[in-house]
Amino acid sequence: MNFLSALVTFENLHEVRRLCHWGPVIALTVIAICSSMAILDSVIWYWPLDTTGGSVNFIMLINWTVLILYNYFNAMFVGPGYIPLGWKPEKQQDTQYLQFCRLCQGYKSPRSHHCRKCNRCVMKMDHHCPWINNCCGHQNHAYFTSFLLLAPLGCSHAAIIFIMTMYTQLYERISFGWSTVKIDMSAVRHFQPIMPFSVPAFAATLFALGLALGTTIAVGMLFVIQIKVILRNKTSIEAWIEEKAKDRIQYYQTGEEFIFPYDLGSRWENFRQVFTWSGMPEGDGIDWPVHKKCHQHTLTIEQLKQKADKRVRSVQYSVVEDYNGACCPLSKGINTFFRTPCTEEPRIPLSKGETILATRGTNRIRKWLAEKFDQLPKRSLQSANQSRRFAMLCSLCVPGVMRAHATVSRAHLKSFSCTQDFLLLHRSHQGLFYLEISGI
Repeated sequence: MNFLSALVTFENLHEVRRLCHWGPVIALTVIAICSSMAILDSVIWYWPLDTTGGSVNFIMLINWTVLILYNYFNAMFVGPGYIPLGWKPEKQQDTQYLQFCRLCQGYKSPRSHHCRKCNRCVMKMDHHCPWINNCCGHQNHAYFTSFLLLAPLGCSHAAIIFIMTMYTQLYERISFGWSTVKIDMSAVRHFQPIMPFSVPAFAATLFALGLALGTTIAVGMLFVIQIKVILRNKTSIEAWIEEKAKDRIQYYQTGEEFIFPYDLGSRWENFRQVFTWSGMPEGDGIDWPVHKKCHQHTLTIEQLKQKADKRVRSVQYSVVEDYNGACCPLSKGINTFFRTPCTEEPRIPLSKGETILATRGTNRIRKWLAEKFDQLPKRSLQSANQSRRFAMLCSLCVPGVMRAHATVSRAHLKSFSCTQDFLLLHRSHQGLFYLEISGI
């Protein structure tokens, strides 16, 4: 009831527009096809309602559909929870431990990150999910994870119905020869259903079976990933930050001990931070229970250290060709056109002469750049060796640019044209930018 009352309030009516996106359209279409075909196959061909088993099976199918849609729409419309615009901590001295968001004109509270799709700072942001066209965060993490659990369970039940329907309907119609298999769809069966199981019905059932099996595997894998981070009271972003913290400490040999502050030491306690009987998670999304050896700003201080580390190792590049921001630029060559990454993120135009500061690289990038330049700076080579997880990725700081294909060169070395192996810019959660080299 809380969800329904929140949905119909005037200020939330604009959230309905989230349905007008390819992600929800595809997700709801798959749910509709699998649910409707499972119900039709059960009632008409496999397990009629005049039996006890058929009635129980029918009720289970309806329950799966209702539960899946309930958690799906809650994950979409309840949302992750957003940091208020212009937010500041109660204690002024705490601002030195926090990052400032220029877009929201406020500080980022612990565990929050700015989502460039939602254009807001999100509480305990895990990721932006295109299937719900919203972020997965503090307030909807439980709904989203429940959806990831229920969808494979419901699709597994539907897949069993599809398989049994095809088996029972084709059992008396298939004849095997020495070298042939014949299917007689006109054969008379002992049990006559309301509607004959024709070739179109067989094709529709087979198609629904493919969708159900694919959804079970894909969504089931996502559920496993989510439950792992929940049991450690982390998000996907925080797991990435923790990994970078260990790399930074190992590289600089600082002797620091980084303890992830939000792991409470018990999987049950971590689980209860997300899943509660009320349906709403623990906390207000700003202040969090932390490990006894940590404090509220342990993770934000580490983020600031990583951000400063990126700036220290920056290497300057300059744009040598204009780019108009097209998704598939024909003017940059055939290879660039067909190797454009499959992403809905916007491309931002670049102008010749703009400066790019690259701060991270990989061995593959180093090898690729070595073919273009006589040598790379020592600090770039060192950072490349320590950044294996940034496959084909370099972080950038480019004012006013979010994402773009670009042709670049070292500012103090010879220029080169990068038309086949193009470059890609996009903003990170920390407000920096990343340079991705594709086609290597």
